Amino acid sequence: MSPVEELQPLWVFGYGSLVWRPSIPFDESRAARIRGFMRRFHQGSTDHRGVPKFPGRVVTLLEAPDAEVWGRAYRIPDARRDDVLASLDNREKGGYKRYVVQIELDPPTERIVQGLVYVATPRNPHYVGDETIEEIAEVVRQAHGPSGPNDEYVLRLAEALRAMGADDEHVFAVERAVLDG
Repeated sequence: MSPVEELQPLWVFGYGSLVWRPSIPFDESRAARIRGFMRRFHQGSTDHRGVPKFPGRVVTLLEAPDAEVWGRAYRIPDARRDDVLASLDNREKGGYKRYVVQIELDPPTERIVQGLVYVATPRNPHYVGDETIEEIAEVVRQAHGPSGPNDEYVLRLAEALRAMGADDEHVFAVERAVLDG
């Protein structure tokens, strides 16, 4: 049995658009965080917030032992588990891989569950890596894809993080640069 098959119930941790636009069925949604990662706009998006000739920028996670990432955790209905996994695998096909992580629900409570998160690794063809905040913002202001304008992704993510009381210096810096541009 794979680690994902062992997750009962299935929790999914969202740290990008799933924070503000969950496109999956769920029985429960909680503010949540994971530790040991930081969120960065290091992934090119050719299928959602950009196109192959002009990829937008979306977030991924980088390992960082002393960091934490806030987002939302979703408990998936057992009857919809296979459908949700297939949908997320398709949605995140642009270089994301599944990882099993410890998710803290409703921090600072001590309720911890194991769950699934999708991470775009540096070894995928759409990974753009480290760019300056200004370089990211310049792309974000111009990019548009099938899921909408790239700036919407950045602005809505920042808004949702603030609503849950989460601080993310990188997301907020990109947001400021997009708005100031």
